[in-house]
Order: sequence, then C-alpha cells, then structure tokens
Amino acid sequence: MSDKPSILIVGAGAIGSFYGAILKKAGCKVSTVLRSEYDAVKANGIRISSPLGDLSYRPDHVYRDGDRPEETPDYLILCVKVLPGVDRAALVRPWMGANTRLVLIENGLDIERELADAYPDSPIISCLAFIAASRTEPGVVEHKAYGKLVMGRYPEGIDENCRELSQLFTDGGINIDLTEQVVGERWRKCLWNTPFNPLSVIANGADTRTILDTEGGEQLIRNMIREVMTVAEAEGYPMDDSVIEQNIEGTRKMPPYKNSMALDYLNGRPIERDAVLGNVVAIAERHGIPVPHLNTVLVTLRMRANLENRD
Repeated sequence: MSDKPSILIVGAGAIGSFYGAILKKAGCKVSTVLRSEYDAVKANGIRISSPLGDLSYRPDHVYRDGDRPEETPDYLILCVKVLPGVDRAALVRPWMGANTRLVLIENGLDIERELADAYPDSPIISCLAFIAASRTEPGVVEHKAYGKLVMGRYPEGIDENCRELSQLFTDGGINIDLTEQVVGERWRKCLWNTPFNPLSVIANGADTRTILDTEGGEQLIRNMIREVMTVAEAEGYPMDDSVIEQNIEGTRKMPPYKNSMALDYLNGRPIERDAVLGNVVAIAERHGIPVPHLNTVLVTLRMRANLENRD
C-alpha cells in the first residue's frame, strides 16, 4: 500500500487532468469527479500529450457528480470554473472529510472566501497555475507549455500541508513556488489573465499571437496590465513596472495559444468574466480608480452576452 496521500480532482478538465497526472506520477492515488466526460474517462482513462512525455493515466476511481465517495480524500483539488450560480461549497461537500485539505487551482480574485466561510476548520491551499493546456476532446488533453504552480495557505502563510503537497508536485516533475502572500500572487496572475482572456473572447477566440501582432494589440495589453497594477497597488500589492515587459516577452515565447476563456467561448460554455475581469473593475470602483480600458472590455463582454442570450 502506498503511504502517499490520496487525491480527488473535482473538475478534471485540462487543468485538473494535468495536475492529477503529475500527482499520479508522484505515486499518489488519484480519483476524479466528472460530469459530461464521465463515460469517456471511465472507458479510456485520461490521455495527455505533453513536452514532459506521455502523462496518460487511469484514475483510481471515476465518480459522477452526485455519487457518494468510497472514501474521503486527503487532498481535494477543486478545478472548476468560477462562474455565477455555481455553488462550489456545495459541490465539494459530499467529498469533504474531517481531515480533508481543500486545494483551489482556479483563476480569479477573491475566490477563496466562499469556501473558507463554508469550511472554517479545513485548511485551504490556494494555487495559481502557469500553464498552457487545452482539452481537445472528452478525456483528451494537450499540454503545450509550462506547468508551474504558485501556492500558499489562504489567506496567508505556508504550512505543513503546503509543503507536503509542494513536494508531491515536485516529485511528479513540475516546479512549485511557495508564497507567504498568495493573494498578492493572484494579483500578479491577473496581470496576464485579465487582459488576454477577455480580449480573446471579444476577438472571436483569437490566440495570443494574433492579439499581440494586431496593430495596437500589444499597446492595448500594456495599458490593461498597467490598470490592473494600479488597482493591485491600492489593495496593498505594488509591483514593479518591469512585470509588464515580462508578461509580454513570456507570451511571445509561447506557441500561439488559445486560452481557456477563448475555448469556453468557442465551445458555447460560460466564461469566467467576473472572476477574471469584473472583480478587478469592482475593486477599482471601490477605490475610485479609473480603469477605462478594463471597463470598456467588461462592458463589451456584457453586450456580447446580452446578444447571445437573445438568440
């Protein structure tokens, strides 16, 4: 019997499947909770092509959403989209045991509070994924680049649970940065997500290269990043101007990439508009900070959503 902790992935799309594969490679027992892809994963497992090699694996248990667990996990990793109307606290409730540690690998700002309020006695580890990975068909994932996680205890600090999970991911072959200030790191992640993800939707699913190479595109990205930085500073998380160039250069080094919001839009799925962009604009409004580029993009997304809802 393995002495490694047991893992349950709730929301095994591209991101959840990839990090489940890494923990499986580290020797953990890894199970999944699925909705639409249950039949495909039950029959064929999860297939992942990656620069790291073939990461395909069969989960130890494949549950449907709504099933009862055979056992509660040591770590529950939540990777679902942060969408209006999705009660994440209720979603994980059947799988939470007395000693289960709750891990969030999700985008957005202020996304932990709902779960911290629901499970005040459960440690929460908040993670940010720096990865280019896409689900190409049910149960099939293409990992293109990166994979690093930044993680810390919510709302701050690093505890023994973070250190244990960090070591497991490291054993599986990816880089981990532990941080005492994970909320500040969420702001750093927004520097990329908040401009690129919404713009990809407005531009009908444009990839990163198209966004940057279109006349005026790179400057628009720079302006949006700077607005995010201004709001972050007001929240107590100042950043050096050099991070703007780092985000641009890092994106140019990637293969042309359709981010997760672009793929959700192209496939008719809801997008994480508020978690990624709307919350930044709302915080800016509370501070009285003008964010004209961010606000224009947000309003345009709302217009598009209204048109789609009429169809």
